[in-house]
Amino acid sequence: MAVINRASGTYTKLPDLGSKVDCGNELYRVDDKPILLLCGTIPAYRDLHAGDVGDDVRQLNQNLHQLGDDAGADIDPNDNGFTDNTASALKKLQQDKGLDVTGALGTDRTVFLPWTVRVAKVTGELGGIAQPGAPIVAATSDTLMVQVELDSSQREAVKPGDQAQITLPGNTSVAGKVDRLGRIAKVPTGPDAEVGDATIGAYITLDHPDQARSLDKDPVQVEIKTTGVDDALSVPVTAILGKSGGGFAVEVVRDAGRRELVAVQLGLFDTAGGRIQVDGNLHEGDQVEVPSL
Repeated sequence: MAVINRASGTYTKLPDLGSKVDCGNELYRVDDKPILLLCGTIPAYRDLHAGDVGDDVRQLNQNLHQLGDDAGADIDPNDNGFTDNTASALKKLQQDKGLDVTGALGTDRTVFLPWTVRVAKVTGELGGIAQPGAPIVAATSDTLMVQVELDSSQREAVKPGDQAQITLPGNTSVAGKVDRLGRIAKVPTGPDAEVGDATIGAYITLDHPDQARSLDKDPVQVEIKTTGVDDALSVPVTAILGKSGGGFAVEVVRDAGRRELVAVQLGLFDTAGGRIQVDGNLHEGDQVEVPSL
């Protein structure tokens, strides 16, 4: 998401690449005056003063309430009116953050974005001319996510909430879950591209984001658990044999070294352990033949 500057002057401070900026804090400076980040889905499109009414006023009231600047002012976060209490709480915020204490909110002093952000790119230049309407920063949500491209045929198998195992650079494994799936398939381009090669984006959140906080666009390996069974009987994948008439079998070592070819039905595949679920005339503890490498 692009952050659009609305102030005129000179850029005197810019955020560091990869830094996190919380709502209510300074995002950058123009003429050594801070530009604040506030949370909201409605961009700042007008100056806000006492008596104004609208959804943009409501999100200002919500920020003042959540930041604690309404202590003693008793702001209703659902109020869409700019009241004397709004002005009082805004003055406190302006004083705390080093802004001119006016009790009004100018579009040139504030940026509204939906969430706390992480700075992905800085397009402005320190000492450069700040022009209203120019992009200054590209920002993303601070929530770390892993993005993978699934074959479109896997769209029905994977769903939000599915557990995932992510192997990070350095062979460290962390747990996560599927947060959401993309809605639009990506079809490759080029003369050899086929519709069957289309992919769907899957976005995975980490159970413990701090384990990967230092990573940015690093390649990872992802395993998504789409289904599971309790007490599954499994054998090494390399023990599976193809039968000449179709189907699969394993070679079981019986008493006195007698060997028996046992037909099996295949089930779920454990990619991490290299094993596969089987169903047939097998029991836990049976020995199966595994070809030597």
